[in-house]
Amino acid sequence: MNDWIAIGALALVGLLIPIGMMTVSYLLRPTVPETSKRATYESGEVPTGGTRIRFNIQYYMVALLFVVFDIETVLLFPWAVVYRDVLGAEEYGLLEALGPMLLFVAVLLVGLAWAWRSGAVQWAQTPRQIDSGADRP
Repeated sequence: MNDWIAIGALALVGLLIPIGMMTVSYLLRPTVPETSKRATYESGEVPTGGTRIRFNIQYYMVALLFVVFDIETVLLFPWAVVYRDVLGAEEYGLLEALGPMLLFVAVLLVGLAWAWRSGAVQWAQTPRQIDSGADRP
């Protein structure tokens, strides 16, 4: 049997199972229309204020840094698995095996140092930092 047929069958089953489960759920669920179901959910509390709230830009900076270093972890793990096999091979030296990943980590560390120096990872500012920032144009 061709491998692509098995992959296609697996993809088809992967699509049919959630679609079938959603269809069965739609057909069996009770329908009770209420206006409270359309209200904004805030952990069981009565919602206050509007939904358009301004967040501090540091939330986004921390989230962006988290994503960058999470992706780093995703890239480092497979490399570490392959690295063990490369060390056993005689045709590759230590620098050839370790060099690209050290360069990758060095670039990330330079980015982290820049973010740290520019204050992107500081959650709260001291009164002195606030005063010195007020003098900037």
